[in-house]
Amino acid sequence: MMQKIQRFGGAMIVPVLLLAFNGIILALSTVFQNPDIVGSIATQGTFWSNIWGVIEEGGWTVFNNMELLFVIGLPISLAKKASGRAVLESFVIYMTWNTFMNAILQTWNFGVDLSDPEAIGIKSIGGVTTLDTSIIGAILLAGVAIYLHNRFYDTTLPEWLGVFSGSSFVVILGFIAALPLAFLAAWVWPPIQDGIAQLQGFMASSGTIGIGIYVFLERILIPTGLHHFIYQPFDLGPAVVQGGTISYWFEHLSEIANSTDSLRELFPGGGFQFQNVSKVFAPIGIGGAFIVTSKPENRKKTMALVIPTALTAILSGITEPFEFTFLFLAPQLFFVHALLAASMSMIMYAMGVSASIGGGFIANFSQFILPMWANHKDAIFIFLGVGLAFSVIYFFLFRWAIVRFNIKTPGREDSGEVKMYSKKDFKEKQATGGVAMSSIRESDNPNAQKAAQFLEGLGGAQNITDVTNCATRLRVSVADEGQVLEDDFFKGGGAHGIVRNGKAFQVIVGLDVPKVREFFEEIVEDENKNYEGDE
Repeated sequence: MMQKIQRFGGAMIVPVLLLAFNGIILALSTVFQNPDIVGSIATQGTFWSNIWGVIEEGGWTVFNNMELLFVIGLPISLAKKASGRAVLESFVIYMTWNTFMNAILQTWNFGVDLSDPEAIGIKSIGGVTTLDTSIIGAILLAGVAIYLHNRFYDTTLPEWLGVFSGSSFVVILGFIAALPLAFLAAWVWPPIQDGIAQLQGFMASSGTIGIGIYVFLERILIPTGLHHFIYQPFDLGPAVVQGGTISYWFEHLSEIANSTDSLRELFPGGGFQFQNVSKVFAPIGIGGAFIVTSKPENRKKTMALVIPTALTAILSGITEPFEFTFLFLAPQLFFVHALLAASMSMIMYAMGVSASIGGGFIANFSQFILPMWANHKDAIFIFLGVGLAFSVIYFFLFRWAIVRFNIKTPGREDSGEVKMYSKKDFKEKQATGGVAMSSIRESDNPNAQKAAQFLEGLGGAQNITDVTNCATRLRVSVADEGQVLEDDFFKGGGAHGIVRNGKAFQVIVGLDVPKVREFFEEIVEDENKNYEGDE
């Protein structure tokens, strides 16, 4: 069960990755339409103002269709076969469910008035006015569609019913399931919305302690993959404000930027975006500690490992490759990291900073620093000052712990303990007993080489039972965990680490994981075909 929850949580990152660029576009559009920042060129009605108004509307595409993105995005990762067809099925089933709800609410009295699509609790999705179930409804219906697809897509029907097989059969079953689910939603969702409204008030008023607990849980759960379930109800769902904190921030960005009131007064729920704060400042201190404590002979290798992953975290907010670099060597330091991240967030919030802090400095600059510069310099200086102070704290605390307890962080491994396998070593192994090489295995593409080595380390194609991925991890289930090689073999292929949980494995790849997965699946399919042919 835990493995399935982790896979589902990892799959939810697919649509979330689309937010970064659109968030930057919205922030820049707001800034460039503000005469106080760019001057009279931004006066309403000028060509400059009009063109940026058009660009802003385009930037809202992702946020205005978040439900559809989850309905479309989840099957990409969770469908076990024919994922493209699963996407189509999921979309049709979800829209059928919404259309059923529209008809039900107009036919029977459930205490909901659909006449005003802009009313709280009502939303137009794909042209259908329905209950605003946010990403919760999208995730649940996508889950139903994915289950039906994985279970019934290959069902064999009589030849005379062949036109209804495959995707058609899945959609038929989804149509049947959507009707009672629509009645259920029309009955139970309005009271749930009332409860969510009360929860929003409670969470927004939970203050500094609430922010600290939230950030600590989000950070500490990263190794399990369950952190997606912590932040997404806040970022994208109704846990604090309707529509999520990210969407709320951009909707009110111009209003907040032009006000001289404190950010805490203008956006008290903004502290529930502070899981991103440590992404910029922690890697500076941690990376520095790893480098200065490494052995002199390993210093260059350590820098080559730490600096790229740290820069990725600082600039883009993708911290998992960096955090997993030390997580499995020093889990006690990861616990310290979670505590420091929570403390940093609490101090910033207590000092008046409350905003949608983007994942990485690029997003921070565009959606917080730049638009807030005119009237909220104090909050910006607090953000930067507290953050850099914690970078120093991270550095000295990690450096002390590494030296005091002789923790084998990168560059401090005992001689001979870690062997880095080269491409030549890997091909020699294949030639002397590994599985036969496919054309993909022989490719010079670095992602293909990673996929080939990871497959070898996981016991070969015949040992693979399921494959998916999240933002940075290749998630694989195997038939026999005893065939999986040691962590060093995966690191030799470019992995940052590997998580082991029975027959479930997570290879920490980095941002190239979707490409690695494609090659991985191609090799598995190719070699399974060859195996069946040999039989």
